[in-house]
Amino acid sequence: MEELCHSLQLIDGNGKFNVAGLEEFVKAVKLTQCGLSYTVVGIMGPQSSGKSTLLNHLFHTNFREMDAYKGRSQTTKGIWMANCVGIEPLTIAMDLEGTDGRERGEDDTAFEKQSALFALAISDIVLINMWCHDIGREHAANKPLLKTVFQVMMRLFSPRKTTLLFVIRDKTKTPLEYLEPVLREDIQKIWDTVSKPQALKDTPLSEFFYVEVVALSSYEEKEKQFKEQVAQLRKRFFHSIAPGGLAGDRRGVVPGSGFCFSAQKIWQVIRENKDLDLPAHKVMVATVRCEEIANEKLSGLVCDKDLVALENAVQAGPVSGFGKRISSILETYLSEYDKETIYFDEKVRDAKRLHLEIKALNCVHPQYLTMLRHLRTIALENFRTCLEQSLNRGEGFTTSVRSCTQSCMLEFDQECADASVKQAEWDDDSKVREKLHRDIEAHSSSVRGKKLSEIAVNYEKKLTQALTEPVESLLEFGGKDTWPSIRELLRRETETAISGFSTAVAGFELDEETFNKMMQNLKEYARIVVEKKAREEAGKVLILMKDRFSTVFNHDHDSMPRVWTGKENIRIITKDAYSASLKLLSVMAAIRLNEKPDKIENVLFSSLMDGTVSVPLSQDKKMGASPDPLASSTWEEVPPNKTLITPVQCKSLWRQFKAETEYIVTQAISAQEAHKQSSNWLPPPWAIVAMVVLGFNEFMLLLKNPLYLMVFFIIFLLSKALWVQMDLTGEFHNGNLAGLLAISSRFLPTVMNLLRRLAEEAQGNPTPQPPRPPPHLAYQSSRHHTQQSNPAFSLFPDSSVSSNISSSDGGIEHSEPQPDTKAKYKS
Repeated sequence: MEELCHSLQLIDGNGKFNVAGLEEFVKAVKLTQCGLSYTVVGIMGPQSSGKSTLLNHLFHTNFREMDAYKGRSQTTKGIWMANCVGIEPLTIAMDLEGTDGRERGEDDTAFEKQSALFALAISDIVLINMWCHDIGREHAANKPLLKTVFQVMMRLFSPRKTTLLFVIRDKTKTPLEYLEPVLREDIQKIWDTVSKPQALKDTPLSEFFYVEVVALSSYEEKEKQFKEQVAQLRKRFFHSIAPGGLAGDRRGVVPGSGFCFSAQKIWQVIRENKDLDLPAHKVMVATVRCEEIANEKLSGLVCDKDLVALENAVQAGPVSGFGKRISSILETYLSEYDKETIYFDEKVRDAKRLHLEIKALNCVHPQYLTMLRHLRTIALENFRTCLEQSLNRGEGFTTSVRSCTQSCMLEFDQECADASVKQAEWDDDSKVREKLHRDIEAHSSSVRGKKLSEIAVNYEKKLTQALTEPVESLLEFGGKDTWPSIRELLRRETETAISGFSTAVAGFELDEETFNKMMQNLKEYARIVVEKKAREEAGKVLILMKDRFSTVFNHDHDSMPRVWTGKENIRIITKDAYSASLKLLSVMAAIRLNEKPDKIENVLFSSLMDGTVSVPLSQDKKMGASPDPLASSTWEEVPPNKTLITPVQCKSLWRQFKAETEYIVTQAISAQEAHKQSSNWLPPPWAIVAMVVLGFNEFMLLLKNPLYLMVFFIIFLLSKALWVQMDLTGEFHNGNLAGLLAISSRFLPTVMNLLRRLAEEAQGNPTPQPPRPPPHLAYQSSRHHTQQSNPAFSLFPDSSVSSNISSSDGGIEHSEPQPDTKAKYKS
């Protein structure tokens, strides 16, 4: 449940004690239940010094505060009391009527003394609110009041420890550690000069009081800082009655149940005492009158036409002679104050003048800060322009920054000196100068990074141009020296780029670490360009392989187009074309920017050119062969991030490649056969042999006798069929001995097969043949079946073999003879 604040006027302006109100207050705050666990805090000080404001912020009370916009007048009359909200233990605050109030007149200060004495007698802690500039002054710092209070208190009350907490308001730039010793010395002097009873003659000040000093900023001018400082001070009032707390040793404290009676009796004794002296009359008059004159001059300064015009002008931009004009206006009003207060007390006059000067300077301080901001902005813009021009002239970056900074800072310092106010000792120019220096460094760093980035991008573009096309050309060539050539190209172009980059950044005076890092980034970029291009080329490897196959297959060693006359060995040419394409695939399979060797080419040639890739996995296991080396997603000794085409992908690409290039081989075979038939203008070989052996007359006899001719024709057909079925030309490609052995082993089965088929056709029961597919499908089906039955056929297609072997449900059978041979049979 939120704690409520209860307040009452304990003593009115006429000195009447509110007994009934105090009793109701004690019940409301449950003071009777606290025993000795409570604290009383009083505050005293000059009128309109912000006592109520301080208590409200410090203890969250609700004392009435002065409205500054309605003028400075008496707000608190008599003595008010309220409980402090949110502080343990229970703390009661007393707000006293201000001293030196003009409402009571120049000669009626008895109540002020009485209320101050009451506060000292009843409170554990007394806050003495005083202006910072009053420290060291005889009459303006409540010294006469304290002197009288000390003297009367010792005579009326037994000694008890009371904490005097001096609150220095509107603290200036003077550090507290310099103000506090002066204040303590003044208090000690007051105590030493007070006439004491014989029994207390040698009693030190510390026997009666604890003296504490704090300082607060101006509430009107630095409200945020004031509230932060008050919040810190508030923490000291928590557990103030604990040993070592702010409330002192609390000797002679009455219980909470007796507080009403004790307070009433103390006020009664104070009101009946007649020994309270008044301060000097001239001091009181000087204090009031000098304050009024100072307020008048301050009001005139705020409304001064020249000052208002200057404020408006400085909002739009820098004003020439700003400092001199401001100083002149201030000097005018301060001189008027001096003339009107010349006959008043000197100490009071000087104190009020100092206070007026502080407030006047605070009025013009915002304009001064605006002027400094304009100067900083102009100086920063000049630096930017100077640096850009210097760089455009080709000067080094660091040299340009150093010279431009020096000239701009010198100009700024001169402008700040012109804008300085004679009466002020502000250090804002140094703070703005530091900010300007930081802004210059930030801009320099930004330009530096931008320029370095531009240089780096420029050389990266050069590297891209120097590497992309050569790397593409080398990869498309796909030879043995492809990757060594790429490595050499990369090394050469990288060194060239680094050399040029080093020269370009020489003017930046880079540290070694930054320079090495940028060099490393350039090297990495060059490698990335090469790797990126390699990946692009690997993506179109199938197209490149088909182009390579077509080039090698269709052109001879002199790069001339081949004419298929029948003399070319298509089997060897096909093997060379496949080898060149497979070489290109091995080059594209991985990135080899280091010189570490690998086995990719050997694995591909041993697996694909030797045909082991065509062996099914189940059959491979039955045969007990070694695992397929291409059944993997990685290459040995090649990191995954450097792999362009995995082994599995190579295997798939090779199958697709062979399927798409078989048509080229088929066309070449067909062209070769067609050329043979078109160029055969001589008589058949058998006719030529017959004429040579028999002579012309005997040959003509055979032609005239059809029976002889039929016999020889049948013999020719059988020989031709045996020639085709046994592939005599193909057998002798592997050597004469191997050819003779193969022919001798196949001769008898081939003859028997031919006789069997002739017998079946003679009886009218020919062996049924499956429907013949289209030529290109028939050829691929024949090729596929041949590869499964004999791996050697996968790389060496032959017209005679592929046209005479077909797949059927029963396995592999010999098909009918060539179309031209079959036509002769039918005829």
